[in-house]
Amino acid sequence: MVDASGTRSRAARFDDEGVVTGEAVTLDVRPASALIRAGGAAIDVLLTVVLMVGLLLALSGLSVDEAAARAIVIAGIVCCVVVLPTAVETASRGRSLGKLALGLRVVRDDGGAIGFRHAFIRALTGVIEIYLTFGGLAVLVGFLNPSSKRLGDLLAGTHAQVERVPKLPQTAFGVPPELVGWAAVADVGRLPDPVARRVASFFANVEHLTPESRARVAAALAAEVTPHVSPVPAAAPERFLAAVVALRRDRDLVALAMEDARMDALAPQLVAKPAGFPER
Repeated sequence: MVDASGTRSRAARFDDEGVVTGEAVTLDVRPASALIRAGGAAIDVLLTVVLMVGLLLALSGLSVDEAAARAIVIAGIVCCVVVLPTAVETASRGRSLGKLALGLRVVRDDGGAIGFRHAFIRALTGVIEIYLTFGGLAVLVGFLNPSSKRLGDLLAGTHAQVERVPKLPQTAFGVPPELVGWAAVADVGRLPDPVARRVASFFANVEHLTPESRARVAAALAAEVTPHVSPVPAAAPERFLAAVVALRRDRDLVALAMEDARMDALAPQLVAKPAGFPER
């Protein structure tokens, strides 16, 4: 995009592939779907209704004239549907109670935190698309928009993204018991990195393979690993690969720990000043 001065704009944009920065780098974010956004909005609307009902109950106990009661009700509704959502989203950087419950956050299209202007536009537009149309306009626009944006997001330049990511499964394992003796004398340090990455990818996806494919891939990888391992144990291909991966991991961990210990021992000499060097 080129601006009026003829220079190329470096602003980020939001397209079908996600958030793209001005340097054409796609950020790894997950836009929230229309259904999960509707769930968060339903929680927020329910809380707003509860607040307005509480306001009416409190007003019923006051002895005020009809004009004052009407003014209080209007002011209370404005506070509940515009002022309060704006204040909450501004203070929490895009997280209302409904969004917090579902792991969502409203951010700018460039991935940054929203401000007062964005929250106010969203809240003001929400009066029309959520309350006056009972959410019909927001649902319609959200399902038609590829990024599940509602009308307030389109006007404010924002979108909702999923921040709650699933916990990664634990895939660490040790050397198989029958190969512990072999691991004490084995040499696996010469395994090339591309081969090691293929073996790691195999164990990351092994549960999704059929038994026939699992055995075939394990045999092929074992044939690649064998020339770089000495001695070669008499074990099934997959058990052999598991032993190699676990042994390399454990030895790399020990090597890193020894390197950290050496750097800690050298730290006083690295930061020490020559004798008589003035303090500055």
